[in-house]
Amino acid sequence: MTETFIEELISHLGATSTTVGIINPNTGKVFYDLPQHNAEQVVSAVSAARVAQKAWGKTDPKQRADFLYRLHDLILNDQDELLDIVQLETGKVRAHAFEEVAGGLGAARYYAKIGPKALKSKHTHAGVPIITKTWVNHVPVGVVGVITPWNYPLALCMLDVLPALMAGNAVVQKSDNQTTLTALKARALAIKAGLNPALWTIVAGDGATVGNALTDSADYIAFTGSAATGRLVGARAAARLIPFSLELGGKNPLIVLPSADLDKAAETLIGGAFGSAGQLCVSIERAYVPNNLKVAFQEILVKKVNELKLGSSRDFSLDIGTLTGANQLARVSGFVADAVGKGAKVLAGAKALPELGPYYYAPTILTDVDSSMNMFANEVFGPVVAIYGYDTIDEAVQLANDTTEGLNASVVGNTREARKVAERIMAGTVNINEGFRATFASLDTPMGGMKNSGHGRRNGVEGLLKYTEAQAIGIHNGLLNFPSRGHQYNKMAPLLNLLSKIMRRL
Repeated sequence: MTETFIEELISHLGATSTTVGIINPNTGKVFYDLPQHNAEQVVSAVSAARVAQKAWGKTDPKQRADFLYRLHDLILNDQDELLDIVQLETGKVRAHAFEEVAGGLGAARYYAKIGPKALKSKHTHAGVPIITKTWVNHVPVGVVGVITPWNYPLALCMLDVLPALMAGNAVVQKSDNQTTLTALKARALAIKAGLNPALWTIVAGDGATVGNALTDSADYIAFTGSAATGRLVGARAAARLIPFSLELGGKNPLIVLPSADLDKAAETLIGGAFGSAGQLCVSIERAYVPNNLKVAFQEILVKKVNELKLGSSRDFSLDIGTLTGANQLARVSGFVADAVGKGAKVLAGAKALPELGPYYYAPTILTDVDSSMNMFANEVFGPVVAIYGYDTIDEAVQLANDTTEGLNASVVGNTREARKVAERIMAGTVNINEGFRATFASLDTPMGGMKNSGHGRRNGVEGLLKYTEAQAIGIHNGLLNFPSRGHQYNKMAPLLNLLSKIMRRL
């Protein structure tokens, strides 16, 4: 990737007075300087977006769908370059970067397909049939502020930005500094597909400055990130009485049922725990296994984990990439060191791999983890899994639910039995015989968290209509006037009571 290419992309951010150096996670070295915006520039971007949105919000949803289809084809044709950028910024292996491209393609197709029908005005059942008629319009909220994280810079960008645009809004996106190139490339393709540049603006900078300015000026905030920051964003948005959605962290469990094939269960855990080096909000961090199967399962799992291939390449030959930066390495190492220091047993990994790169960390399996250890209840956000035993299904469900988070969970075993167990788990998504992809890849299925894992949903019709205001329209045809004075109810009340009886029978 040439310096000229990078300079061309970042030129779309406009002139700024300050920059920060962005590192290549595989080398730890700065490979370009990213301009940083100030609060005034954010407010100006929102104002320009609001002007552009007025015309966009009046377009036929079918026109917006056509734009998404064009964008879909451009992403498909330009995916190699997108894969290169995602890998460069995040340190992912090619396979996990490809999952992001697939997510972007899916979002474009899905919202282009369902958008026109979902946004169409709909007649509703009138309270007084014949005399009144009612219907509902879905009105764009205006300017949507989208705050995206560094771990899934393409997929999470497209899953929030595209439905907001489909709903008739403009978007101002604050991308994480580390992965702004990915967002800029996606936006460039959108403009090539015919989008007015003012309808999707990207701003860069720290959260205290840029994030707060965006929350203070946009008409809706869609935030993905940590629970601590999510609480601040939600409180700030609520103070302005604007709608918001929060997709926050999880301490996600996997339950291996007695009926499970242990080899397949181990593969499911590996797929659910080590995607993007475990730097994923829906990643599995806890596994509960029947006590009489625990030793056998651990032997199978450790053998498979030790066979995983780590490194960096532009093909699909590797399994796991690097952590994305020094802070991530310190975080993961700290959690593991604390657990081991307090008595946890290491079955695999538990060490940095500097021979591969500055931030590589071996996929790690621990057991004997207890509540005295920081990782017991807190999200590690890295390639680390703790294995626990259980005696009964009720105990396994209780342990899985014993957390303040409720984002994702998995159950492995006989499908019928697993579904009954899944319905008892307090999580926004539960995957059977899969880690997270069964739900995450299903765009027609809403995704979000229970408890402290978030507010609202992305994906599905819910992920589109949340970017609109429901407007009710009612018509009175004048056949029978509603009473405006109390004494008029002497005649109206019996009539309405009769109507209620008739409607109840119908």
